[in-house]
Amino acid sequence: MISVVLALCAAISNAVASNLQRMAARTVPESKAFRPALILDLIRSPIWLGGIVALMAGFGFQAAALSTGPLALVQPVLATELPFTMVFLSLIFRMRLEGRIWLAVVTMTVGLAVFLLSAAPSAGHEPPGTKVWILAAIVTVGVMLGLCLLARLIEGDGRAVLLGVATGIGFAFTAALMKQSTTILEEGLVVLAASWQPYAMVVAGLCSLFLLQNTLQSGTLVAAQPALTISDPVASILYGTMMFGEDVRTGPWIILEAIGIGAIFFGSFLLAKSPQVRAQLLADTRPKGQRG
Repeated sequence: MISVVLALCAAISNAVASNLQRMAARTVPESKAFRPALILDLIRSPIWLGGIVALMAGFGFQAAALSTGPLALVQPVLATELPFTMVFLSLIFRMRLEGRIWLAVVTMTVGLAVFLLSAAPSAGHEPPGTKVWILAAIVTVGVMLGLCLLARLIEGDGRAVLLGVATGIGFAFTAALMKQSTTILEEGLVVLAASWQPYAMVVAGLCSLFLLQNTLQSGTLVAAQPALTISDPVASILYGTMMFGEDVRTGPWIILEAIGIGAIFFGSFLLAKSPQVRAQLLADTRPKGQRG
């Protein structure tokens, strides 16, 4: 239970970070996408720095959750970041959310509850070996690079969706490294400092963070956020079951699990199609001098 509470705290922190970083990223010219100049511009923004602080808090809550619960449980709970993002969105932009948005929020929440109760993820038996990590890294980097290259060929929300999926996979892989790092930490700080996993976690996290800034800058939040929020837990479940040996229920339970995942996807679709949120974001986050 404590891992679920900590994961919810991480989701809330990440939702705050997404909104603050989104507000800052949309003020940077599109010409600076995929360039270090993007980060140099953002680091001068107090709003963006506030988002980084919230993101660091989410990172801490997530690490604590992963130290007490399986990857296949903690990461799906982080999908509640999307409903929290929409609630904070209404507060930041002082807008009254339409019925479709609240329906989407309820649908996603119920879907997540159905999935977790039916899947009942349990802890793995042993951490993966080096050969497993190498194979996982090759596949992960290959998929992410493919998505990024494809994203470069299109513009607008389509690019945001592809980059959002790539970012979600990156953060899921970072969480997998974080999971093993918390396990190694139980043996002491000296052992952790002598291990490669925490350093790989930092590199993966920074790369994912850079990709996140490009995701938020490339299109609307309602296009990027669902792709990011859904791809992270799905990839995390795969990492948890295939690398850490975590168990989820099979047999007839798969039907309920599929219904839960389907509800999460449907809720994300409703949010992405909300004309109210899309119009408000375009109006309130467009850089100065580009309104109208």
